[in-house]
Amino acid sequence: MWFDSGRVCLDLLATTRTPGGGPEQIRDGDELRLWLVGAGLVPDRTPLGRLGPDWVAAFRDLRADVDHLVRAELGGGGPQEGSLARLNAAAAGPPPGLCAVRDQEGHLVRELCGRVECAGLLSTVARDAVELLTDPGDLALLRTCAGDGCARVYLDTSRGHRRRWCSSELCGNRERVARHRRRRVGTAG
Repeated sequence: MWFDSGRVCLDLLATTRTPGGGPEQIRDGDELRLWLVGAGLVPDRTPLGRLGPDWVAAFRDLRADVDHLVRAELGGGGPQEGSLARLNAAAAGPPPGLCAVRDQEGHLVRELCGRVECAGLLSTVARDAVELLTDPGDLALLRTCAGDGCARVYLDTSRGHRRRWCSSELCGNRERVARHRRRRVGTAG
């Protein structure tokens, strides 16, 4: 999974926007748990007892709504009122509480307090999307990857704001290799 978009809501979009149109990355509760931990929403050892198909469906639905709204902003598209209403409803819920607890070695570590609910985690991602969509500065940095076959969206926080790819290691490297091959074919012919 990929976590370099600059916003957690855009990292959620990246779970279907893989270079070359790769497969769905949140197919079940185990993959959703890996994404929640990787995105930093849930500490690794947090018990998520009820994480099942209903959570997967809820995160996929939120992802679709965020995708519609972000792509409408990028393309100057029309209003996405249904998606906006669902995003606002998800963002209105309370996010999970945080606690500082001591680990085995006595260091303070972050933990989620109380029972972790799907709605609370959805709220965290939805609030991030609301912040992104209402921040003119971040909207001005929103980009779509220029890599062949990649549609990932990211914030271009690079110096000079000239970043072209979602990831220099993935799409950037792929583009540089293709350019090199074209040059070699051109000089050989």
